[in-house]
Amino acid sequence: MEQIAASDSHGDCALEVGRQFARWREQQGGGEIYQSSLMSALLAGVYEGETTMNELLRHGDFGLGTFNHLDGELIAFERQIHQLKADGSARRADPWQKTPFAVMTQFRPCLERRFDHPLSRDEIHQWVDRLVGSDNVFVALRLDGRFESAEVRTVPRQSPPYKPMLEAIETQPVFRFADVEGTLIGFRCPPFVQGINVAGFHEHMITADRSGGGHLLDYTMAHGTLRLSVVRHLNLALPSDTAFRGADLCPADLDRVIRAAEG
Repeated sequence: MEQIAASDSHGDCALEVGRQFARWREQQGGGEIYQSSLMSALLAGVYEGETTMNELLRHGDFGLGTFNHLDGELIAFERQIHQLKADGSARRADPWQKTPFAVMTQFRPCLERRFDHPLSRDEIHQWVDRLVGSDNVFVALRLDGRFESAEVRTVPRQSPPYKPMLEAIETQPVFRFADVEGTLIGFRCPPFVQGINVAGFHEHMITADRSGGGHLLDYTMAHGTLRLSVVRHLNLALPSDTAFRGADLCPADLDRVIRAAEG
């Protein structure tokens, strides 16, 4: 794994980063993302799946998603899966719990960069874009450090008959963390997968003491370490149940709905 100097210069440092990354891409197979179901299915109210946490871990050690009945947020790293609940708390997920939507990969970072000064969410995203150099690949990212602030939301458990996701999140609680150590994990997906996944950045966060977290809406990092892994292959597992077969997976306003739901 290449370690990048801490300078923020967009000149020689960025050029060398690009060269290192190009060398890495030539040497690696690119890894694989395993995805259970579609983002558009989740938006349509398909909140029950058959994939267990044990099955997810057979496909990767790092990822995010949700739980059946839209019961909170899922965050996975270092082969541990946590459930981020609607009250802002976190707990270890049980192996038998199931998910209607999750994204997993084997996290094998190719670049690591240390930041010793505050950066906003947008600035972190700009660094990821700069380091990778292309919108047309999948990127798994992990950020460990101290967050000056983090605004998260967690979706409360739903009951049948299920509402579409935009209606389900109308009363979602939002929590704010200040001056806290934590781990952010996420994916940056290419624009061409909007609806299959979430185009752009999708990030979840958990505190270092594993007591709370959620789906990130905004954050400012005080200092920390960013690790990136580029993934070239997508393994998509589609449900076969009645709810999925009958869902409208390509509504006319799909892009707007995803942006509204994911923040």
